[in-house]
Amino acid sequence: MGGKIKTWKKRWFVFDHNRRTLTYYADKHETKMKGVIYFQAIEEVYYDHLKNAHKSPNPSLTFSVKTHNRVYYMVAPSAEAMRIWMDVIVTGAEGHMHFMV
Repeated sequence: MGGKIKTWKKRWFVFDHNRRTLTYYADKHETKMKGVIYFQAIEEVYYDHLKNAHKSPNPSLTFSVKTHNRVYYMVAPSAEAMRIWMDVIVTGAEGHMHFMV
């Protein structure tokens, strides 16, 4: 879901463990990024079944990535993809925290 205009749009996400970022693009062929989430900014990753999922095109596949500045609402293409993405994002964020300690 967009940050300023609250509409749902497809985005292509790239997890970069070396740069410790989650970068997103309009689609997989786009070279200009739409935004970036830095691992150090991630506070929480959670399944959002109450607060905003009802606004989602697929509430059962909606999850959130909370950063210092924003909450990113995301919808995965499947339950398996949602579990994988949530696990990968949490692992990356925690890995960064452990790296910083």
